Amino acid sequence: MSKTIALTLTEEELEILVDALEADLEGYVEAAKEARGNNAREDVETFKEAAINIQKLMTRLQAMLPDE
Repeated sequence: MSKTIALTLTEEELEILVDALEADLEGYVEAAKEARGNNAREDVETFKEAAINIQKLMTRLQAMLPDE
């Protein structure tokens, strides 16, 4: 089981993290597409799993941002 940590961030820092995760997510989605085109099935699964985990974290962090 993963260890839980507490972290204090400003809203601006949280927005920066969400933006960085969005860029990272896009990279993994593109990598999965390329791997699929190259018939690298193992890589496709690895990149898909990473993208799913990033999306989950990003969703949790976005829920912490104030509504604008």
